[in-house]
Amino acid sequence: MRGSAPEDEKRTARPLLRRSATGVAAAALLIPLVSAGPSAGAAKAGPGDLERAFTEAAARTHVPRSVLLGVAYLESRWDGHGGAPSVSGGYGPMHLTDARAAVSRAAGQHGAGDEDPRGDAARPVGGGVGQRAPRGAHRQALPAELPARLRTLPRAARLSGVPAGKLRTDPAANVLGGAALLAAEQRALGLADSADPADWYAAVARYAGADGGGVAFADEVYDVLREGRARTTDTGRRVTLAGQPALRPDTAQVKRIASTAAEVRAADPEVKPECPSSVVCRSVPAAYAEFGDGDYGNHDKANRPTDQKIDAIVIHDTEGYWDSTLESVKDPENVSWHYTIRSSDGLIAQHVPTKDVAWHAGNWYLNAHSVGIEHEGFLAAPDAWYTEAMYRTSARLVKYLSRKYDVPLDRQHILGHDNVPGTTTDTIPDMHTDPGPYWDWAHYFTLLGKPFPRPAGRSVQVGGLVTVNPDYDTNKPLYTDCEKTGEPCAPHGSEAVRLHTAPDPEAPLVKDAGLHPDGGASTTGVNDTGARASTGQRFVVAGQRGDWTAIWYLGQRAWFHNPAAAPTAARSRGAVATPKPGRKEIPVYGRAYPEKAAYPTGVPVQSVSPLPYTILAGQRYAVGLRTRGDYLYAPTFDVSKHAVVRGKDVYYEIQIGHRVGYVRAADVDIRRPGA
Repeated sequence: MRGSAPEDEKRTARPLLRRSATGVAAAALLIPLVSAGPSAGAAKAGPGDLERAFTEAAARTHVPRSVLLGVAYLESRWDGHGGAPSVSGGYGPMHLTDARAAVSRAAGQHGAGDEDPRGDAARPVGGGVGQRAPRGAHRQALPAELPARLRTLPRAARLSGVPAGKLRTDPAANVLGGAALLAAEQRALGLADSADPADWYAAVARYAGADGGGVAFADEVYDVLREGRARTTDTGRRVTLAGQPALRPDTAQVKRIASTAAEVRAADPEVKPECPSSVVCRSVPAAYAEFGDGDYGNHDKANRPTDQKIDAIVIHDTEGYWDSTLESVKDPENVSWHYTIRSSDGLIAQHVPTKDVAWHAGNWYLNAHSVGIEHEGFLAAPDAWYTEAMYRTSARLVKYLSRKYDVPLDRQHILGHDNVPGTTTDTIPDMHTDPGPYWDWAHYFTLLGKPFPRPAGRSVQVGGLVTVNPDYDTNKPLYTDCEKTGEPCAPHGSEAVRLHTAPDPEAPLVKDAGLHPDGGASTTGVNDTGARASTGQRFVVAGQRGDWTAIWYLGQRAWFHNPAAAPTAARSRGAVATPKPGRKEIPVYGRAYPEKAAYPTGVPVQSVSPLPYTILAGQRYAVGLRTRGDYLYAPTFDVSKHAVVRGKDVYYEIQIGHRVGYVRAADVDIRRPGA
């Protein structure tokens, strides 16, 4: 399909006629929404003329300029992404969707191994968990009949008279197409043109989707309009939206649209979603059923936090589209997670109550102590960008869960799936790698209200802590294997810095003995996490030479480029763990399970086997949580046979490498940097 033009580009688009603001359908009253093609000024407008494009589109469609800017910010933060589609097939600043075209150009590769998402060896596998279909099997699946939210670009082409190809690649044309859609929604609602942004709330909600998710989108847009924004886009141009603190949307429109959202929230009246009031959240329950040979799925009933504390939130991407993802979670023979967030408007679906344990992280200890949130998207297609609407709604959900369960908002507790450790040495190569190096952790934590310290010169001494925080937009390390093995991925902003064995860009990458047990070197593969330090992660400085900084990483010194003129790490604070005096080395574990003596009769003892990483005397690693070992025994559908085993051994979570790990408190001293 890559060589043929989509059908909507093979004919000349004609502008759709609009009805009058009174809703009268008489042909005599119909007039064009916009002319058959863009104006001379718009046609010449390039990426550097984006602000002028908003001004011209507002003048031609009568949509207030501020509304256009607010919608575009919530979709793309005014970026054009070089004409590449978002994770839900949206193009350009206005996120005009054309999912069929996006799929035709997308890679078909899933960045994950054969991970057992439950991560518990005590559960019999035969026909069960270990053989369940991975979520990646649903990658790129689209329904035969696309919902309207996935095909707004062809409609914008008809309304504006601008060819679909131009709407995908020309930011100015894309803005005009989005304005035409907003104007059409205003008229479909029977509302008159208005210069007052307060009168466009309902049209903004419908722009994002007609199934209720648009309410949260519209609320976010109006928050942006009140607060104002200024940002340099991906083409290097500055765009400014002045704040309107007194702006409030028309209350009648709010009530009208809110009724649709209420219908979405009540999709399953038996289950009330656990979400903040500031988002639209519906219930799509995961399957919980027993089937064949004592097997069951796809999660476990529990009583958290009474029985076990929730102390982590795990960020995933779906490796599939919204509709296929929701179908998969309803299959008892598949896996599960707690929430999914839609790209186009930030709509949230909850699948598993947070008190219960979902099978999502590939590590049973983490599953038992975490909430899993899936985001519509693909890690190994860096051109498939995440929308601002999804980032913001996700941040609202995480802040809500953080308050509810007292989960600290830092990178030791808000983990990517790619930060979850393997349970044993054998499981490490198959652990998943989402959301990958293109998830913008710095922006995400800014939305969480916990921005990471910004680098300011290189003043951290050896033994001090640093927080990794490169500039996402300009940090573009080489990645390979996004589309074809060995081939470079498209250049893209990244949250990770690459780690070398010496302060030299030509030096080999540091080794990961678990990921490459044959002794092979780490690679630049997009799914190879063996030599990466991720934004927000904290490490202890192990050396400094010129423009390079070394950190302790997987038991070795790992060097990354950290020039004083453009530093990629900032001074940080916190506790560190180091081997107790007299210990030459100490083991690292992938789970914090109890000691053997803690297990009662009838519950098989779970081994706490060390991972292939050790901490040598004198090395130091940043500490996250402190926890007492426990184990949830839940191998059957019958919850009366479940048990929580609690031990006496205390563990510390540490940032051992790209993934976290656990060390026994009995093996380490906890100190402040420099002590």
